[in-house]
Amino acid sequence: MTDRIELGLKDAGAGCACCAVPTNTEASAPAAALSASSEEVLVAGMTCSHCVSSVSEELTAVAGVESVDVDLNAGGISRVTIHSAAPVDPAAVKAAVEEAGYTLATSQA
Repeated sequence: MTDRIELGLKDAGAGCACCAVPTNTEASAPAAALSASSEEVLVAGMTCSHCVSSVSEELTAVAGVESVDVDLNAGGISRVTIHSAAPVDPAAVKAAVEEAGYTLATSQA
């Protein structure tokens, strides 16, 4: 087997979508500018990706929420970042987390 397939990955900035370094910083700037507000909450009880999915789904259903990022600490307190155009109602966030079956934590002790 001597045939080689050219993949086109010749320059250092090329690669797959998860690890490629963006060559044009202006192209990625508007995506970051979409979320004018981000808020972190601590959620207790999440243990796996299904837990993350449940909390993310409930939080993205809250009015104004654009996206949700979860830093899972399996079995402990996980950090959840909520991105939105304007601050989100804390009561709505608490209700969404509880609807998913989890509770808000007060500290990362």
